[in-house]
Amino acid sequence: MTILVTGSAGFIGFHLSRRLLEAGEAVVGLDNLNAYYDPALKAARLAILERYSGYRHAKLDLVDREGVNGLFAEVRPDAVVNLAAQAGVRYSLEAPEAYVDSNVVGFLNILEGCRATQPKHLIYASTSSVYGANTKLPFSVHDPATHPITLYAATKVANESMAHSYAHLFDIPCTGFRFFTVYGPWGRPDMALFKFTDAMLKGQPIDVYGEGKMQRDFTYVEDIVSGLVAAIGRPPAANPHWDGITADSGTSNAPWRVLNLGASRCVELMHYIEVLEAKLGVKAKLNLLPMQPGDVTRTEADTATTRAILDYSPSTTVEVGIGHFVDWYREYFQV
Repeated sequence: MTILVTGSAGFIGFHLSRRLLEAGEAVVGLDNLNAYYDPALKAARLAILERYSGYRHAKLDLVDREGVNGLFAEVRPDAVVNLAAQAGVRYSLEAPEAYVDSNVVGFLNILEGCRATQPKHLIYASTSSVYGANTKLPFSVHDPATHPITLYAATKVANESMAHSYAHLFDIPCTGFRFFTVYGPWGRPDMALFKFTDAMLKGQPIDVYGEGKMQRDFTYVEDIVSGLVAAIGRPPAANPHWDGITADSGTSNAPWRVLNLGASRCVELMHYIEVLEAKLGVKAKLNLLPMQPGDVTRTEADTATTRAILDYSPSTTVEVGIGHFVDWYREYFQV
């Protein structure tokens, strides 16, 4: 297969691309290598991917409509995995335009490329943040997710709706994955684990929001990738039992679905920090702060549907996953 992976030099995109290349698939990676965070980290990921003969890179921005259309026409991918996006909840308060450009306009260009070339499956990244004001736990894809509380989440709700309309109108099989707090080696510098590690090794205090009482469904990146890989060859069909009265939010009478990718294990932030302290051999200096705008107290994924469809079985504990991150961090930064 030829698989187009957008955001291939990003955190999850890099891990997915490498897994596919190791399995012998041909990967066309699209990434604009922007400076939202240290471009050197993206360049280092890209350098690893380019060692594989099956990898080809297109330095391209998703908002470049002609460029994206041209790439689709040339490559005619068998499957598309869209992981390119303007990430980060906090930054959406500072630069909302960047989120609409990348996550909405850019995604429209992906959908139009799929409309023109008809790949067998479009997979795209959504987020657990779409559950927003919903407090029914664990979060289920079969419950409505219509009250986002950040612009970042709102753009992902828009992605799910846009994908549904294209699945309905043009018979494009689409799967949206709601990721739950992904962490691991090669992670983003704006994420908590990276920031905590950097500050702790420098003897600096770490900002702990919600006074450390927040709980998150921390999910190791390789478990996320296993779910994505399992899905590529399993596009959704229209659900023949779907009806507009009960209106199941996770499936449709079009070839469309959304699935959770999480570990289904809630971990309190303070325990996460304690594990990091043990792995680093450093005691954290805590700067306890209240919740930030757009934060929720707890996230937990109901992955029963994902397990049933994809044989999804996340197995990495935070003790193991944080250990892998710390090993990578020490090697990469030579500390």
